[in-house]
Amino acid sequence: MSFLLGVVIFIVAILISVILHEAGHFLTAKYFGMKATQFFVGFGQTIWSFRRGETEYGLKALPFGAFVRITGMTTLDEVDPEDEPRSMRNKPAWQRAIVMVAGSFMHFALAFVLLLFLAIGIGQANDNTTVVGSVSPCVPRSLSAFDKGSCQNNLGSAPAKIAGIRQGDNIVAFDGKSVQNWAQLGTAIRDAPAGVRVPVTVMRNGHRLSFSAAPATVPGRKGSYLGIGDAVVFQRSNPVSAVAFAGSAFGEVLTGSVSAVSKLPAALPDLFAKDRAKTPAGNVSSMVGAADIAGQAVASGGGWEYSVSDLLLIVISINIFIGAFNLLPLLPLDGGHLAVIFYERIRAWLARLRGRPDPGLVDLQRLIPVSVGVFVLLIGLGVLLMAADIFNPVHLVQ
Repeated sequence: MSFLLGVVIFIVAILISVILHEAGHFLTAKYFGMKATQFFVGFGQTIWSFRRGETEYGLKALPFGAFVRITGMTTLDEVDPEDEPRSMRNKPAWQRAIVMVAGSFMHFALAFVLLLFLAIGIGQANDNTTVVGSVSPCVPRSLSAFDKGSCQNNLGSAPAKIAGIRQGDNIVAFDGKSVQNWAQLGTAIRDAPAGVRVPVTVMRNGHRLSFSAAPATVPGRKGSYLGIGDAVVFQRSNPVSAVAFAGSAFGEVLTGSVSAVSKLPAALPDLFAKDRAKTPAGNVSSMVGAADIAGQAVASGGGWEYSVSDLLLIVISINIFIGAFNLLPLLPLDGGHLAVIFYERIRAWLARLRGRPDPGLVDLQRLIPVSVGVFVLLIGLGVLLMAADIFNPVHLVQ
């Protein structure tokens, strides 16, 4: 049930992202006086709509995205003579460029806002504290049993359990020495003499408590054993730190997205390999794969902070990737239309240098074969990735 919940939340989040993408185009077009006749969520048969002013808003039967119809986006569109002055193609190049960029901008803005919410509302995971995340019930009888977390045929209760140390305790001192992080605490425990009681100081619910524990020995394992595991603490940021975190995380995800796209050709042969997760193919997926990972993130448990944090990071990564990918200078992507606008202005500038008139808009009729080719390639790649995610999915836990 929790897996299905994660998938549903992911689907809704992506649908909202697509709606915001189209809203970016729609709002900027309206701001510049362009005529927008439709704004719909979904595709196919109209199931509900209403008209406000010159624009029809509504829902389609297939909720797989959204679209906005702006009059005269390209030279291929047929426009009534009375609407031509308000057509997109009749507007200045800088306005058309802003409308094209606005879709990706909305993805980037949403990702940045979600990163801020993650830092301020939930916090950043910090596993380098001295907070006890778990207390073992026993002393494992071997190194193998220790690695497996097995208490079968154990050597008795764990020293931490005997001493009264609990999950959530923050150990501030061990054997009379202050400890600031888990690495220091682990070293102090391993170096302590086995079987000899040492003082352990913890903070519990705001109170400072002292315990006495005698570390044990796990056969085959170096150092003494107390029987505690570390906890991941979510530390919330103030607004200034949150902005710094959001900027840094945004840059890391964007860099990772570019890297994933560059490695995609090399990843294709391993999409159906048994060890896909250990190859470059484990870092690429379709929306089907992303939804599956979102479901796994919720189903894996660990507390609501983990689930919400993981879901947000997945949605954030998807939005940054889509925003960047959509700006690639390839038709029919927005970046392709943006490249055409830049080409028109460069061509007009060169014409002025030669004392010739502005050649005007590019005839997109000539670019249809290129646009169709790119579209077919993207569809084919999407189908291949979906097939891999269905028949050879990547699991979070191996």
